Amino acid sequence: MPDIKVLVLIGSLRKASINRQLAELAAETAPDGVRLEVFDRLGELPFYNEDIDNDDVAEPVLALRQAAAGADAALVVTPEYNGSIPGVLKNAIDWLSRPFGNGALKDKPVAVVGAAHGRFGGVWAHDETRKSFGIAGPRVVEDLKLSVQTTAFDGEHPRENSEVAGQLRDIVGKLAAEVG
Repeated sequence: MPDIKVLVLIGSLRKASINRQLAELAAETAPDGVRLEVFDRLGELPFYNEDIDNDDVAEPVLALRQAAAGADAALVVTPEYNGSIPGVLKNAIDWLSRPFGNGALKDKPVAVVGAAHGRFGGVWAHDETRKSFGIAGPRVVEDLKLSVQTTAFDGEHPRENSEVAGQLRDIVGKLAAEVG
């Protein structure tokens, strides 16, 4: 049986972000038979505009939709910006929601995790991301949650936090089990 492919979308564009590090950790600790692939071009997507969503759609949009279509599931790893979803991630959700009712992630399982500076670890952004994806067409797995305060890492890579590493591995395994 081929590996289960999980598309990873990171809501932060910063190369050294904790959320990027969490995505790396998820890939490193994924169970056997599960392969995570980060789509690292969210910053290249034009703002969603139905006028430009046509046969000549921008190449980064086409690449995102192809990556999503080729995936079995998606893991979204995101911070919280001003109490909500980072704009770059919301824009990706908008592109992935089209054509409406038949987007590239339609009915595929999606989990949302991440870390943020706020005292709730990004819960608001994670909840809003789940809501947006739920409307956009994927099947959001509500039970798969991880919202961590960045202070939990004390300046170290998340892989140094065995509790978070274990939780993340468990989430990736359960997300893969939702593929079917």
